[in-house]
Amino acid sequence: MRFLLRITFWLGLVLVLLPRDKTPESEKLPQIGAADAVQAATAAVSDASQFCKRQPAACEVGGQAAAIIGQRAQDGARKIYQIINDKKEQLEKTDKKAPDHTGSITVAGEGDAAVSEAPRDTLTQDDLAVEWHGPETAN
Repeated sequence: MRFLLRITFWLGLVLVLLPRDKTPESEKLPQIGAADAVQAATAAVSDASQFCKRQPAACEVGGQAAAIIGQRAQDGARKIYQIINDKKEQLEKTDKKAPDHTGSITVAGEGDAAVSEAPRDTLTQDDLAVEWHGPETAN
């Protein structure tokens, strides 16, 4: 619980101390120095550390709520991890299965043997030779 309070304090302090652009609205706000802000934050943290002594019932309920939230966060993270792993396994299975094909093209071993065993390399050397054409000249 104190860890969360400390993180909140330091994150808030960093956000407050970041440089900002001057706007007409920012000039209307009261001007507070960094030293004043640090003193106020220190006082707030010391007061918050005494909260559990003043309100023990609230601290106990807050601790229980934090434990429940932490457990739910772990369960949610575990569920997301399982979903990601399931999707990964599904993708790996679809990559390993036989490739899809249409019915219009016969696969070797199916249908007419003459169609599926078409002759290859039927071009002659004359067919493969490309005639050279020089660059076209504009007239």
